[in-house]
Amino acid sequence: MTEQHYKKTVVVCDTQPITAEGVRNLLAPSLELEFLNALPTLESASAFVDDRTPDIIVLDKAFGMRLVLDWIHELKLNGIPTAVVVWGVSMTEAEALRLLQAGAKGIVRKNTDLGSLLSCLQTVALGRTWMEESVFRDSVQPQRYPRSELTPREQQVLELVEQGFKNKEIALELGIRPGTVKIHLKHIFEKTGVRGRYGLAISGLKDKGVVSLAS
Repeated sequence: MTEQHYKKTVVVCDTQPITAEGVRNLLAPSLELEFLNALPTLESASAFVDDRTPDIIVLDKAFGMRLVLDWIHELKLNGIPTAVVVWGVSMTEAEALRLLQAGAKGIVRKNTDLGSLLSCLQTVALGRTWMEESVFRDSVQPQRYPRSELTPREQQVLELVEQGFKNKEIALELGIRPGTVKIHLKHIFEKTGVRGRYGLAISGLKDKGVVSLAS
């Protein structure tokens, strides 16, 4: 007698309902994931999640970043354990970072291949965080030195960047000039091979094992 495994349920909330049908077809043969429903609005998603508590909900970024961020915040506030994956036609580094910091567990572009989307959903279903590397690939150069090669002060600046601090806030926190912060950042970019503060923050999450990046 074979052991029955509980399938993780997936809901799609999208501005274009036909898109959800692609996810339904993708998950049809899956032994781990089950497509549960397609919803047209964030309001209907809230009502459905309150009633059924699916394991994963895929939200369309096209509803608007502010509304999606507020929706994720409300979900956490209500203590609902549904994991959120956000997908969109386009996704900037800044948007990806804000979504991850808000509590999203998956970040994926709508033009990704089906294998990557399935990998995202499978990873999130296991309780981990997944993000498409192409979201910030342009910020990453071949790494020159490990982060351990940074000076103690550079480490401090880097940690504050990862927490979302701006240059003036970092200067105030560390008791140094904003111009000095810029110099430290220049050295950090050179040493890590990462361009841009959003790239630094996201690669920091990756290094700490908070998020899995997939090409």
